[in-house]
Amino acid sequence: MKTQKKIEAEVYQGDCLDILRSWPKEKAALTYLDPPFFTQREQKLSARDRSTHFSFDDRWRSITHYASFLSDRIAEIHRILKPTGSVFFHCDKTASHVARLILDDVFGKENFQSEIIWSYKRWSNSARRLLPAHQTVLFYSKGADFKFNTILTDYSPTTNIDQILQRRSRDESNKSVYARDQSGEVVFAGAKLGVPLSDVWEIPFLNPKAKERTGYPTQKPILLLERIIQLATDEGDLVIDPFCGSGTTLVAATLLGRSVIGIDISKEAVELTRRRLAEPVKTDSKLLKNGVEFYKNADDEALSVLKGIPHTPVQRNKGIDAFLEATFMGVPIPVRVQKHGETIGEAACALHKAASSKNANRMILIATEDQPSLFEMKIPDAVILVPSAALSITKAVKKMKDEEASNKPIHRTAYSRR
Repeated sequence: MKTQKKIEAEVYQGDCLDILRSWPKEKAALTYLDPPFFTQREQKLSARDRSTHFSFDDRWRSITHYASFLSDRIAEIHRILKPTGSVFFHCDKTASHVARLILDDVFGKENFQSEIIWSYKRWSNSARRLLPAHQTVLFYSKGADFKFNTILTDYSPTTNIDQILQRRSRDESNKSVYARDQSGEVVFAGAKLGVPLSDVWEIPFLNPKAKERTGYPTQKPILLLERIIQLATDEGDLVIDPFCGSGTTLVAATLLGRSVIGIDISKEAVELTRRRLAEPVKTDSKLLKNGVEFYKNADDEALSVLKGIPHTPVQRNKGIDAFLEATFMGVPIPVRVQKHGETIGEAACALHKAASSKNANRMILIATEDQPSLFEMKIPDAVILVPSAALSITKAVKKMKDEEASNKPIHRTAYSRR
């Protein structure tokens, strides 16, 4: 009978270099490093209730000083990793080139496995540069025989069914082709389970209202750490985070049944980590669970009505379908297309409620149905009602039919030759 490993979570305060040096070699299955990024500023943030303030100093004398700091600690991490272990080094554009050189030197270029791009959506008023929307995680193994658990993802909706069902092989030029038997027929392999995880990870950034948000600067989402831990470890393995900060790695590892040790030089960070371990909270990502399409409320009918009008579609809003490129008093004009079965009054109120919160003074409601309830509910003065082209044509045709039924003469314009 297989003995189940005891799961433990520990956190230490102090310089990770001193603590790592006190440990025996080949101790850990995985080390995740999220060190200072060389931003050259002090990082500050407060808890949601403003009861606690967190900060750490990311200012350095020079890039050489920073590189020396990393090099000493990466060398110790290499020592304490098992032969099958791996390191995941989290960085951004500021000093990723420095980290890559040090990791190549300590772990060996041949043990570089992947450059993972963590992609996310953020908002910024930056106008003089590209909007930063990703960070980098460098994945190195200690040796060639490293632990790696394949994670499968769903096929793209555009994937050809043949690509899923038919077996692939390599031809004499090492090109991937469909496998064929001796008679030249394509060999079917049966349905595959999915596509191996790529090196671009679209995981939402923690928004300010997320349940797991602590107010700690640079806090990472549990979903990100869970994926790293699942890739490189099995249940019962030991995970180490030498710059544990808010304790996300420790929470993720505990939830996944791994032992974990965190280290941080900050007393506040260590206390926060211990509180999180006592009551782990994980935010469910509805974006990952439901997919982007789930949040699109500007339906095909609404978009077709707006076709030809310069506008920007709006998603995740129950009252507004789009903003016109045109503005009124400096604010883009919100537009709603009346939905099937919705009265004009209901549509106008939904638009007015949503648009008023955006400081809009005028808004446009496009009517798509000629309903008798037009005057049942007062339309707010800020709402301008206009009929859609389809509704205008329908009304014109109805008027013609009524005219025809009443045998009224139809007035035609006479043209004469000259």
